[in-house]
Amino acid sequence: MGYTLLFLWLLILFYLLANTTSQYFCPSLESLSKLLRLSPTIAGVTLLSLGNGACDVFSSLVSFQGSGTRSVGFNTVLGGVSFVSCVVVGTVSIAIRQKRVQIDKSAFVRDVYFLLLVLFTLFGILIFGKINVLGAVAFTMMYAVYVAIAYVSSTRWKEGVAGGGGGGDAAERGGVGCGNDLNLPLLIGVKKEAIDCAENDAGENGLNAEKYCCCTRYLMCRVPLYVLEVPLYLPRRLTIPVVSEERWSKVYAVFCVMLAPLLMSFLWGSTYNRNSFYSKNLIVYGIGVLVGTILGVTAYFTTKKSGPPKKFLFAWVAGGFVMSVTWSYIIAQELVGLLVSIGYICGISPSILGLTVMAWGNSIGDLMTNVTMALNGGPEGAQVAISGCYAGPIFNILIGLGFSLVTSTWSEYPQHVVIPRDPYLWETMVFLVLGLVWALFVLIKRDMKLDGLLGGGLLFVYFLSLFSRLIQTEGSLQ
Repeated sequence: MGYTLLFLWLLILFYLLANTTSQYFCPSLESLSKLLRLSPTIAGVTLLSLGNGACDVFSSLVSFQGSGTRSVGFNTVLGGVSFVSCVVVGTVSIAIRQKRVQIDKSAFVRDVYFLLLVLFTLFGILIFGKINVLGAVAFTMMYAVYVAIAYVSSTRWKEGVAGGGGGGDAAERGGVGCGNDLNLPLLIGVKKEAIDCAENDAGENGLNAEKYCCCTRYLMCRVPLYVLEVPLYLPRRLTIPVVSEERWSKVYAVFCVMLAPLLMSFLWGSTYNRNSFYSKNLIVYGIGVLVGTILGVTAYFTTKKSGPPKKFLFAWVAGGFVMSVTWSYIIAQELVGLLVSIGYICGISPSILGLTVMAWGNSIGDLMTNVTMALNGGPEGAQVAISGCYAGPIFNILIGLGFSLVTSTWSEYPQHVVIPRDPYLWETMVFLVLGLVWALFVLIKRDMKLDGLLGGGLLFVYFLSLFSRLIQTEGSLQ
């Protein structure tokens, strides 16, 4: 029973992290992109890439908080990159092989070459074995170089289109979408499903009794599921502001601005003032209650039931962004801690679990989203899906690992941060480079058309690396 509960809690945490990203974090990013008036290219390779890789970024940041779990952060990010660039690209290629879709060569070559450059740079860091603040900042700033290259290439493509050219950059046509879209219906769906069911079953002479009974039984079966989801749904909904037209609620909005400062004060007090609860913590909580009360009263008198506020919209969106980051970080902390605990209990290296279980959990949303986009979006959807499979990993490595290195080196300045010498990292990078070279070689030789040869080769590379992990895991268990 103990193992079963741990496994169920692991699934719940994966769901919470993915659902928080898709339901709260990504909408905040998209709203920020519109308010800041970013071009599609810049938004695609910055804010929307952050939405796509948020789970990996938060998991990496949490892993680097402790010196004993840094290898978990490295393996989680590189395991996710390997899964996306091999399994997702391979599955997309096999799924649409009959359509003979041809992708843009310049965008593909640009992303794969830059990803290889990033991996070789990371390889040098692993060989050196340590890094300081300047090195971590320089590694992270490589992403600014990638953004500049993407912007220049998209600008040239625009000029080519104006002059009668073709092709195009996926980032310009929509960017990298927010993956991890694991949305489950909640309490707000009960009323909508009942209305839809009644409207579909209503005939000219009124509602059919037999169909009405079926509809009622269906909803009665779904209600217990909604009730089970309430403890997972309400804490986030009552603390993360949502200002979209579809999900706006004045009641929730008022509660959000009241409870969010209290939650932040609680986290601050429990993190930094553990040894002086009665002196400092009560002051912090009092400030949180005071700020929350002022914001709640202000929101009650300045918002309407009909729709989200028009004034001070940036403050609402920024608040939603901060609170969605806060919740994602809380969940990621629990997820990494649970993963390390399971590793010690089962006698499996936490690095292997990060490379497999954590990477799969963080990347399964990318698989579903990109395959669906490629199947239903036509050639343009396939182009965006493939581009996201390479632009997203670049972001995850340079921002996820890079920012984690910056924070850890800054906290230990002026000393260097020692990089863990993990043999699984070396193997993962070798298989990852092998998959990138295979994709580059096959696509160029086959006129940039996605087919079964590309997909089968990528899946073979990934499952070969997975087989190697299973052998290592069996050895560690023995």
